[in-house]
Amino acid sequence: QVQLVESGGGLVQPGGSLRLSCAASGSISSINAMGWYRQAPGKQRELVATITSDGSTNYADSVKGRFTISRDNAKNTVYLQMNSLKPEDTAVYYCNAQIIMRSGRWNTYWGQGTQVTVSS
Repeated sequence: QVQLVESGGGLVQPGGSLRLSCAASGSISSINAMGWYRQAPGKQRELVATITSDGSTNYADSVKGRFTISRDNAKNTVYLQMNSLKPEDTAVYYCNAQIIMRSGRWNTYWGQGTQVTVSS
């Protein structure tokens, strides 16, 4: 089986920074795209950023220039550096990964979510 475990959320003041991490573990052969999504209360889950296995990135317009997604393929880990945080960034953040298992099968997995609250 495969697990995605997130860490790094918390409470931060507007203008502050946080770094989220998400580590994949289990019977993994390789990982294709990885990404971060978020869901605010009363809203649908939305894409924040994605990164392919060769490092190509994509960002939501609302976070461009403030957030940076990166990954460490040796550690099966994806990161989200969040700078200049705004109250509207408050949400539960979920990581996502397209994983090919050693069996040859592939699936999309989600982390359990980590709360990010931006408030003074």
